[in-house]
Amino acid sequence: MRISEKLVKALNEQIKAELDSAYLYLGMANWLQGKNFAGMAHWFRVQAREEQEHAMKIHDYLIERNEIPVLLPVAAPETKWGSVAEVFKKAYEHECKVTEMIYALVDTASADKDHASVSMLQWFVDEQVEEEAQSLELAETSEMIGDSVSGLMVFDQRLSARKDD
Repeated sequence: MRISEKLVKALNEQIKAELDSAYLYLGMANWLQGKNFAGMAHWFRVQAREEQEHAMKIHDYLIERNEIPVLLPVAAPETKWGSVAEVFKKAYEHECKVTEMIYALVDTASADKDHASVSMLQWFVDEQVEEEAQSLELAETSEMIGDSVSGLMVFDQRLSARKDD
């Protein structure tokens, strides 16, 4: 069974969205690094690599389904924020947007009765539960910390411990 043109197009757009996410998180890492928050910058660099892996998972799936992925242009991300809390709030909002996109892909695959694609996309559904929970916790924590120098230093140290997945 061939994958539908509509779903192929949507999956190519999702590859771009995952790469946009990687670029956004790299921009956040750069901003944080510029503020001397190396731990938070590290956390976002790891997150950027994870988003690249997500893009490749979809890319490779299309190849498995005998489709040639179309690489769409990736735009420059936002690179300035007003505070650490704003960075983490934007990251959470972004993950919620990505979840909506994944759900739309599942809806398309389900409507096509493309069980293989539904199965592959279930991994992303599960991943987004984790991504949203983690980014919400960090957004709420950074909001509580506010501009407290000691709080930000502890938070930075905590995030420096993130292992490369």
